[in-house]
Amino acid sequence: MKTTLYAILLVVMVSLLAACQGATIPPAAVASTPVADLANAAYQGQIPTPVSADIIKEADAEYLLLENLYERLAPSVVNIEVTVETPHPDIVEFGISRASGWVLDTEGHIVTNAHVVEGAQDITVTFNDGYVATAELIGSDVFSDLAVVKVSVNPERLHPMVIGEAGNVRVGERAIAIGNPFGLASSMTVGIVSGLGRQLPSAELISNDITPGFQNPSIIQVDTDINPGNSGGPLLNSQGEVIGVNTAIRTESGVFEGVGFAVPAATVRRVVPELIEKGQIVYAWLGITVLPVDEGYGVAALAEPLGLPVDAGVLINNVSLESPASKGGLHGGDHIEAVRGRTICAGGDIIVAINGQFIANMDELVSYLVINTAPGDVVTLLIVRGKDTFEVPITLESRPEDINVPLCGQ
Repeated sequence: MKTTLYAILLVVMVSLLAACQGATIPPAAVASTPVADLANAAYQGQIPTPVSADIIKEADAEYLLLENLYERLAPSVVNIEVTVETPHPDIVEFGISRASGWVLDTEGHIVTNAHVVEGAQDITVTFNDGYVATAELIGSDVFSDLAVVKVSVNPERLHPMVIGEAGNVRVGERAIAIGNPFGLASSMTVGIVSGLGRQLPSAELISNDITPGFQNPSIIQVDTDINPGNSGGPLLNSQGEVIGVNTAIRTESGVFEGVGFAVPAATVRRVVPELIEKGQIVYAWLGITVLPVDEGYGVAALAEPLGLPVDAGVLINNVSLESPASKGGLHGGDHIEAVRGRTICAGGDIIVAINGQFIANMDELVSYLVINTAPGDVVTLLIVRGKDTFEVPITLESRPEDINVPLCGQ
């Protein structure tokens, strides 16, 4: 059937080519024709003349931009090959995985994903021109899914990328990925930012040996094609600035299905310098749990059924024992309510601002804590409790290895 179809297509193409070669276009018809006349010409069986150079130039403007971005930035994107030891009862096997990374500075630091280098025995970096160098792991953080490796090469080979300003990303803007999908080096794909404020349980997806419940906040969602091998590569805007690090996809087939995720530039700015300096990062901990917003149990969704006095903020479900929130006197829910077929713990405090910055949901609260605070810092929370509104100072602590969350009302 395929052979027959190809044969039919081939015959049609040959016939069209013969018709084009046999047609004689009068010299006068070579001049550009207004676009409005092209449809009429086609309708009347005439061969249309080329559109004007101005129309072609305007149509190709976007592609000229992309060509320029690729030529300028592809040398800054590298292929990362990682050898991972996989122990078996009788033998020790070594698996090789390939991903992407990008040059941060002329000192040889390269940014990639933590899940790319997790368990790495050897790390090899291949540059755009084919040059290969051995890399060492400087630091890795599973909570943000960011890592830094370093190569010792001639600084002239290193072309650092520019990290975009935090908070400038908007839904609908162009989102460009350069990476190595399926090992195909220096591939570019283009799409748009299709969502903001997503959360990922990055640490839980990477390791089973960490405390669950901590989310990677402010994740950028894109429809830009991201496939295996793109992990760790840069997500870029039209100015060629890094707005994120490609990290994950949502898929049922193992390949890209239209939803990709990237760690935002704000998190990169916060995490990467500390990884370079200390090899790890210590996050501040507040010690509260909330209901899942993406399942329809955020403050905005619960304001009417629970009669909440506000329609934005963070409704505390539970307060962990011996946590900063507990020591600061914050209250979790104290009774059970049924909302849309689910029983929830209601009656807890609502956090509406931190250090004078209003927050709409848990993602914004976690993002603020990750980007702006460290253990030992004192933050001021604006709390709504019933009909009262007041401020509470909280001294943040480091994230613990174990979290003790009480039952509702305890």
